Amino acid sequence: MNKDQLKLFLEKIKNDEISIDEGIETIKNLEYDDLGYAKIDNHREIRNGYPEVIYCEGKTNEHIRGIIKQMLCTGKNILATRATKRVYEAIKDLDDNIEYYELPGLIVIKKEELKKTNGTVLVVTGGTSDIKVAEEAAITLEVFGNNVERLYDVGVAGIHRLLSNKDKLNSANVIIAVAGMEGALASVVGGLVDKPVIAVPTSVGYGANFKGLAALLAMLNSCASGIGVVNIDNGFGAGYLASTINRQINL
Repeated sequence: MNKDQLKLFLEKIKNDEISIDEGIETIKNLEYDDLGYAKIDNHREIRNGYPEVIYCEGKTNEHIRGIIKQMLCTGKNILATRATKRVYEAIKDLDDNIEYYELPGLIVIKKEELKKTNGTVLVVTGGTSDIKVAEEAAITLEVFGNNVERLYDVGVAGIHRLLSNKDKLNSANVIIAVAGMEGALASVVGGLVDKPVIAVPTSVGYGANFKGLAALLAMLNSCASGIGVVNIDNGFGAGYLASTINRQINL
């Protein structure tokens, strides 16, 4: 239940379309469902604006299956991250609307059409090797009702590829810059635009990249203003934050 649905629900109680006893039974299940191995936060969309997302890594297939089965009862869209093909095979019979995106490891179950926000979030990558993380961000944004543009493989090794797309940079509400190696892309983008830039360091790179630590430190130490940095390979976190910013811009 989101804020609009909660408002409608309370109005129905006020207008005697729903009895107080029925309302109490509904409210009892608003906070969370306790499955023993997981507590599903039904209240999160009311508090945070988006429903709970399933992080699959470290969970058994049986636990993931149980969580999804319970969440399907809400009729809301479901997003599961870090999902392997084996996880998808274990849950694909639960609903006809299950989609699996193998490269970023995402499972999406669309149960309702969301109204798209105005404006665009642009997802930019330094190289093709960064697309896995970028797609995690882009698909997260789409599931949350954003218009998304992609601009891939435009890193500093061939900066003209980025500069020839300045119209896309300037027309976006928010930009996500995804890069490994030395992570310079975020600084370059941040120096070109007057909008929020969310930097995502990736673990792409040779030994001294230290599995993304070099890119992370470079992005944190950027001299360009207006840049925020999420954790290494955290495309989902970048997509979530960009969606929140984009929603506020469109209020």
